[in-house]
Amino acid sequence: MSRSLDRLVDQHAVDFIIVNGENAAGGFGLTDEIVREFRKLGVHAITSGNHIWDKREFAASLDRYDDVLRPGNYPEGAPGRGLGIYETNVGTKIAVVNLEGRVFMNSLDCPFRTADGFLEQLPADVSVVFVDFHAEASSEKMALAHYLDGRVSAVVGTHTHVPTADEHLLPGGTAYQTDVGMTGSRDSVIGIRKEIAVEKFVSQLPARFEVAKKDPMLCAVLIDVDDASGRATHIERVMELTD
Repeated sequence: MSRSLDRLVDQHAVDFIIVNGENAAGGFGLTDEIVREFRKLGVHAITSGNHIWDKREFAASLDRYDDVLRPGNYPEGAPGRGLGIYETNVGTKIAVVNLEGRVFMNSLDCPFRTADGFLEQLPADVSVVFVDFHAEASSEKMALAHYLDGRVSAVVGTHTHVPTADEHLLPGGTAYQTDVGMTGSRDSVIGIRKEIAVEKFVSQLPARFEVAKKDPMLCAVLIDVDDASGRATHIERVMELTD
């Protein structure tokens, strides 16, 4: 992955790297060591989703890290934060918002109104805003994107592990993709060893999932944003086998 990421950064002059890391610890959660590994790769912000709580010992770390986000619409008192403001390699300030959907998922606070609240908090000199919407339903992701169109630079969906072929610019200048996909084994069932996943579907018995290793694949999205207006000017889907 590191060589593929370096190649993308060099080829496209990438100024800011965001990674959703909620499955980075063997498919379940995140750890302090993996956060350090992401930083060594040049990652500027790490978003997450419902699996951020899988490593119980990591929850306390969420209050210490400025560059690790969890969905911001969890109830008040949950560790961590859902909004971070950072600076790109060229000095532009960027806000990263992490939200989680409610359809077929947890009964959380409204992601639409939570987004409104975050946008109201932004300093006047922050025009570039990226939203990672970690949600199951495509309809909910699309609805949030249209709700925020013209107010944020990008809404990119995560969670389903399968990249969607609908990347485009919305009328108000917001870049959108329903799901960016996963970085992991292509020879798998959404990252899990295919034999285990198939057996579970056939037998309907409990199974211990194991992460697949064969044919590693990187999925990503490249977004160009006008720094002054915060409007996206280009979005490009990336899906390639890694070294």
